[in-house]
Amino acid sequence: MDVTVISGVGPERGLGAQLALRFAQQNMHVFVAGRTQSKLDLIVSRITENGGSAEAVEADATKEADTARLFDIAQKKGKLRLAIYNTGNNTPGKIINMDASYFEDSWRVCCFGGFLFAKEALRQFETTKDGVLLFTGASASLRGRANFGAFNSSKGALRNLAQAIAKEYGPEGVHVGHVVVDGPIGGEKIIDRFPEYAEKLGEQGMINIEGIVDAYVYLYNQPKNAWSFEVDMRTSIENW
Repeated sequence: MDVTVISGVGPERGLGAQLALRFAQQNMHVFVAGRTQSKLDLIVSRITENGGSAEAVEADATKEADTARLFDIAQKKGKLRLAIYNTGNNTPGKIINMDASYFEDSWRVCCFGGFLFAKEALRQFETTKDGVLLFTGASASLRGRANFGAFNSSKGALRNLAQAIAKEYGPEGVHVGHVVVDGPIGGEKIIDRFPEYAEKLGEQGMINIEGIVDAYVYLYNQPKNAWSFEVDMRTSIENW
């Protein structure tokens, strides 16, 4: 059975969950991983209700043992075809006001966790000389911005890591991609937690989740003689 592993699965109307739901429709057995079991169980139930196949694995992306266990479980199920690292939180703040632990935690979630995830995925891809490894990035990886030093540096590090892996393992048959999400996503995190901000943005001011998922599907389906490393997503009115 073909297997997909997705790290960073949270609320149903979040990017990780929507990626899981979409790839489950492509006859994949999807492993959804995150820190909240109840949210993972909900996505698994949604997938199985629609005739798909999925399992939930509670895991902290910054812990090596958790990530290794996730991929060990996946390997027993079938052949790993796709691995998506979608873990990461925005970490705003002025540099002078940041605790060292706050800055380090941002790096651990965005970059170090990506390294642990990639390492385990590549162990399996290396034996098959095949597979797709995708990372969720942000415009913060491309340019620095005042009051976002922690997020800029951690996302920038993740992008450089992804590019290094692409150059290292592309010749061995592994397609590595990085999706730049430039702006707020029209999902549960914004709409439910910050309703006034969401209302101000309006539908045209938030990136459509289904459209972002389409980009991941596009990258996954690219032939080996026409690979893309990076796709960037934004609304038509985003100031970039």
